[in-house]
Amino acid sequence: MVTSPLKDLPIGVFDSGVGGLTVLKDLLKKLPNESFYYLGDTARVPYGTRSKETVIKYARSCVKFLLSKDVKILVIACHTASSYAIPVLKSEIELPIIGVVEPGARSAVRKTKNNRIGIIGTEGTIRSGSYQTHIKILNPDVEVFSRSCPLFVPLVEEGWVEGQVPYLIAQEYLHSLILNKIDVLLLGCTHYPLLIPTISKLTTSIEIVDSSKETAEEVYNVLKSKNLIRENIDTINQSVRYYVTDNPEKFVEVGQRILGSPIENVEWIDL
Repeated sequence: MVTSPLKDLPIGVFDSGVGGLTVLKDLLKKLPNESFYYLGDTARVPYGTRSKETVIKYARSCVKFLLSKDVKILVIACHTASSYAIPVLKSEIELPIIGVVEPGARSAVRKTKNNRIGIIGTEGTIRSGSYQTHIKILNPDVEVFSRSCPLFVPLVEEGWVEGQVPYLIAQEYLHSLILNKIDVLLLGCTHYPLLIPTISKLTTSIEIVDSSKETAEEVYNVLKSKNLIRENIDTINQSVRYYVTDNPEKFVEVGQRILGSPIENVEWIDL
């Protein structure tokens, strides 16, 4: 069988900052023979408080950069950008584009038993209503309860993912969702998987859906359906090149905690 040269192209991933490294971490596990380009738009983070028009503008510039690297698929590892920009980007680009919203919504609908789903995310993601829209399309009978959790991101980036402080903050954020008797909690931000041990203490009877894992599964399935998965492990070494728009040192410091492994090959770029 003739191997398509497209198989050897890298996968392009972008996020507004370091949170998307949770998606990359799951992609590295799911696709061990692939190479990746990761772009963190750290000069313009956070996207979660920006307007829809601004997020689309930023997403376009990030995608333009990754397309210049000849990637075979684009992964938008940012919930706010996935919420606002994907419909626009899909109308402009022929390359497969995978966001974090649709895979997470599908998993949440599949797992709920009482049709009561809770969503936590950034202000922008919650305001967009994107998760609610996708969930209602999949199952109109589902009731959706949402809450923005703005303090979760700085907690994760400071490494405060366990202990009394994150527990009390999580308790405050999740109280109303628990009272609404949700049986599934959807993590609508790429930082939040780092807080699962703390969140789990409050939601022992609630199933947590990690959109990062669901997104990696979706990317694998799309590549497989298009016969684009690299399989020749004798000649291919997994590699990641990182690009940031501000302060590589800070990206490495925080990113290594999130990724759980050393980060090298970081290059500053100007978008």
